[in-house]
Amino acid sequence: MTKGRMEAFSDGVIAILITIMVLELKVPEGADAHALRGMLPGFLSYLLSFIYLGIYWVNHHHMVHTADHINGRILWANLHLLFWLSLVPSATAWMGDNHTLPIPTAVYGAVLLMPAIAYYVLQQSIIAAQGPHSRLHDAIGRDYKGKLSPVLYASSIGLAFVRPWMADVIFVLVALMWLVPDPRIESRLG
Repeated sequence: MTKGRMEAFSDGVIAILITIMVLELKVPEGADAHALRGMLPGFLSYLLSFIYLGIYWVNHHHMVHTADHINGRILWANLHLLFWLSLVPSATAWMGDNHTLPIPTAVYGAVLLMPAIAYYVLQQSIIAAQGPHSRLHDAIGRDYKGKLSPVLYASSIGLAFVRPWMADVIFVLVALMWLVPDPRIESRLG
């Protein structure tokens, strides 16, 4: 399989996940500002998850383009990532409907933690296939953001049971960390 085909499949899955998420948004029950205010938690959950899926889409694109070839290990690592991303719409809807409750917030944290781990596995699979002097290996360096993100997600799971709003702050902070595409990889693509 070519890396273009794997990337096209991944793009399609992420596009479908975003579509599923938007379909989970409920129509306001009324035609005034009060009705819109009731939608705010669900909309904010959707917005955050849309940003996360966008971050994965952009970084996945850059990462795959550093690979010279794709092997079976990379394909399975990619499917592993897509599996965990496929849970984002359900976790988003549940947290949006129950935005102040610990268990939906903790589950959302876990659903963010698992793709972060899967992304790391995919990254390492590409590096293993390309060798220690691969463009990806050189580009990521010590990968501080990649190592810090799972730690923050794991802490958000525990914080969800103490102060759910603190877990929400962590979700936003990690998204902000990754919002700008990684210039280390972009520079290797040029």
